Amino acid sequence: MRRAREDEFRDFAAGRTGHLYRSACLLTSGDTHLAEDLVQETLGRMYAMWGRIARIDNPAAYAQTVLVRTFLSHRRLHSAGERPLAEMPDAPSGRSDDPALRIALLAALAELAPKDRAVVVLRYWEDRSVDETADAMNVSSAAVRTRSTRALARLRERLGGSLSELAATA
Repeated sequence: MRRAREDEFRDFAAGRTGHLYRSACLLTSGDTHLAEDLVQETLGRMYAMWGRIARIDNPAAYAQTVLVRTFLSHRRLHSAGERPLAEMPDAPSGRSDDPALRIALLAALAELAPKDRAVVVLRYWEDRSVDETADAMNVSSAAVRTRSTRALARLRERLGGSLSELAATA
């Protein structure tokens, strides 16, 4: 029985790791090392509670929730240790149709507060509803709507016309 659960978890982890990693890269604004750490922490937490997973309707969505909460906890615990970088770190691995657009978006995401970045990633990358995002972040729906509006306004302000120029060349 235990062996079957471990095999089931291995299959789950193998199937979700790439998606979790891409989401983590967006949350961390391209910090691939931190993204790997967040995914590892998320999978560790999922493994620890895997025996109770049968009570969860959608383990993949739950893993995304664990990832976001792990990211937000990490940001709270390590916020004093942030250091600005002169250059953008290496882009996350994967297919990139337009590196300039990717770098511009990652740089703009990096300027958002961690909770605002989490809202943008969950709502527009993960395509979650306001209520699902609120549940994942453990905040109210009104807070998600407010953060979403503010974050998108900051992104538009930061990217301005350059985003439409970058997207037009993509």
